[in-house]
Formats: sequence, C-alpha cells, structure tokens
Amino acid sequence: MDQTGVTTETRKSPWGSVAPAAPACSLADVMSEQLARQLDEENNAFPTLTESGADLLSDEAPDTTSDLMLAQMLQMQFDREFDNQLRREEKKFNGDSKVSISFENYRMVHPYEDSDSSEDEVDWQDTRHDPYRAEKPQTTPRKGFTGKGKNITTKHDEETCGRKNTARMDNFAPEVHVGDGLGMDLKLSNQVFNSLKQHCYSEQRRSAKLHEKKEHSTAEQAVDPRTRLLMYKMVNSGVLENINGCISTGKESVVFHADGGSMEEQPVPDEVVLKVFKTTLNEFKNRDRYIKDDYRFKDRFSKLNPRKIIRLWAEKEMHNLGRMKKAEIPCPEVVLLKKHILVMSFIGKDHVPAPKLKDAILGLEDLKTAYYQVLHMMQQLYQECNLVHADLSEYNMLWHEGKVWLIDVSQSIEPTHPHGLEFLFRDCRNVATDVSPDVVV
Repeated sequence: MDQTGVTTETRKSPWGSVAPAAPACSLADVMSEQLARQLDEENNAFPTLTESGADLLSDEAPDTTSDLMLAQMLQMQFDREFDNQLRREEKKFNGDSKVSISFENYRMVHPYEDSDSSEDEVDWQDTRHDPYRAEKPQTTPRKGFTGKGKNITTKHDEETCGRKNTARMDNFAPEVHVGDGLGMDLKLSNQVFNSLKQHCYSEQRRSAKLHEKKEHSTAEQAVDPRTRLLMYKMVNSGVLENINGCISTGKESVVFHADGGSMEEQPVPDEVVLKVFKTTLNEFKNRDRYIKDDYRFKDRFSKLNPRKIIRLWAEKEMHNLGRMKKAEIPCPEVVLLKKHILVMSFIGKDHVPAPKLKDAILGLEDLKTAYYQVLHMMQQLYQECNLVHADLSEYNMLWHEGKVWLIDVSQSIEPTHPHGLEFLFRDCRNVATDVSPDVVV
C-alpha cells in the first residue's frame, strides 16, 4: 500500500519471467586479452556437430553453388518419385495375370542418374537383355530336328513354329497393323498365322481394286484425276477461261459448262460445254454394236483395248457433228477434241441451258413446227449426211430460239450398217409417239 492508500499488485509478464539484463562492459574490457581468452574457452566448450551436420560441411557434399546442379538434383528426386508411382501402377494393373504389361518405356530416367532399382527389376530400355525376347529365330538344320533322345526337337515343334510365325508378321504390308510384341513371348499357331496372312492378301487386293476404280472411273457429276488434269490443261493453255460446273449427267457422259477462251486455229464461242465420256465400261460394253460394225472404225475397233474405245466414241461424235454442220442441221459446233473430252458450243444463253424438248412448254403451233422440223432433219440426216441418229427421242433434242437442235450423236451410224434400217424404224416410231401425240399429219 502506498501513501495514497491504493493497493498495488505485481503484474506478471505474459512472456514469462524476464531475464536480467546483461551488465554493460566498457570498451577497454572488450579489447582486453583476458576477455578474448575467456570467449575462446566458451566456444570450445560447445558440443560437437552431429553426423548429419558434418555431412553437410564435409568435402563430399555436392556443390550447391551452381543453379544447373540444383535443378538436376531436384529433377532427379522428382523422377525417382514418378518412377516409384509408375511401378505401383504397373503392379496394380497387371495383378496376378500371366501376361504382364510393362510401363518401363514411360520412365523418366536421366543418363546421369545412378539406378537404384533392385536386382530383380529389368531395364526394359535395353531390348538386347529382354529375357522374353529371342535374339534370333531358332533355325532348324536341314535334317529337320535338333537334340538327341528325349530332348529331340523337330521343325514342327509348337514353340519354334509359334516364334517363327510371330517374326514373319513383320513382312506383312505396312498398312496392316500387327502391333508391338515387345516384352511378350508371342507364339502364333500355324492356323492363326495363315488366317492373318490370307486376310492381309485379301485386303491388299481389295484396296488395289478400289484404287484402280477410283483412278480410272468417272463417277456421277465427278471426274477421275486424269480427266481433271486434261481439263486443267485446257484452262492453262487459254482454250477455256474457267469451268463453271456440271449441267447434265447421263449414262455415258457428264456435261460441264465453261467460258470460252481463244485459239489460233479458230475462234472459241463465249460459252462452251465439255462433254466428258465416262471411263467406266459398264454402259459401253452393251453398245459395241453401234461401232464395231461401222466400216469407218471397224479396223481400229478390233485393235484397241476397251478404254481406248471410249476415245473412239468421242471421235465418232465429232465426225457426225461435222457432217451435220455441213448440212446446216441445228446442232452444237465442235471446238476441240482431247482424248475422251469433246468441247462444243453451248446451246443456251447466260449460263442457262436450253430445255429438252420433253421439258419445253410449247403451244400447238410450236409443237407442229417442231414436229415438221424434226421430220425434215431426219430426211437431211439420211439423204445429205448419210446418217441414222439411232437414238432419236425427245430426250436428245433441245428447244432453243424457236427451233429444234439435235444432240448426242455419238451412236449415229450410216444406213449401210447391218442394223441401220432397224435403228431408222425405231427413230421414226419414237418421233411419231413422243414428239407428235396430238398432231395430225
């Protein structure tokens, strides 16, 4: 209690008892030799460093002054942990299966790392020491067996044949994926190997047929690479400005519209068509009677292979159109012939082709005009051009500028043909039936 009568209590520090402050010493005491000896004795009285600490300060400790060395050490430690985890995953995945899958190809081992794996682990990176892979296929001598007595092994041994069949799978075609048998002692029986071999050969033949069909066929509204190359050459040479697209398809040909360019020999119309004869022979095989008995091509027909016959069809249509043009029969004008591509003038206007007579909407007067015009053209074909259309119908006639135009004359023949009169009668019947159902002659 102080003089004011207030009781005072001793407050304790929350940090515990406070150590007494060290006595202050003067500069002279610090510089004295006696104090220096005292400090030296106190330092010697400290206990020695532990072994772990000694290792850190020993000469054998790694040099940690280089950042590269520190990064390599950290990377090695990370790789060890990753490899341990990979081994655990591999053991869990394989379980008790007799056929095991190795994950060793995914290890993160660096060349400077000293492997700390146990003796029973195999380094799968080096396939030369793979215990499950034979270094060389065991060859059987000419006598057909090896060994003596009970240890005799013939060339029909199941394991020997199985390993040989596995090695022979590498000779399959590259497109046949046989897998990777690394780390597995595969033994294929003769039955399985022969089945795989037969399947490989059949797939190769099927692929070759599909490739040949794709390379040599002109599909619906499409062309094969060789035909496309011919069309590109026409554009590059300036005969055509550009090719716009397909305007008509049929059993035997595909017709494209194009803008005309220029030629030295003759002028090219502003709008032309490309009649591309299909290079598939399905339709032409059944129509050889139109050309094999034509004396103009009879000798050449017997000497040509089937694909060159298609070029002969294009050439035949070019000659028939030339005769019709001289007789002033309305028909397309031939511009150019390149193998099985025939370039002709376009019948229509502003990229719009003229309608077929079948699709044209005609009045009674126009229908009469068209009928009598067709009769006159048939007479001109027979008398002046010495031709029979042989496929005349409302599908092969166009209505343009108030008159009928004849197209598709590749099958046209001369009257001297063995079937000439038969085809002429069929044309007359088609015209009388299709063109003039309501016209009284």
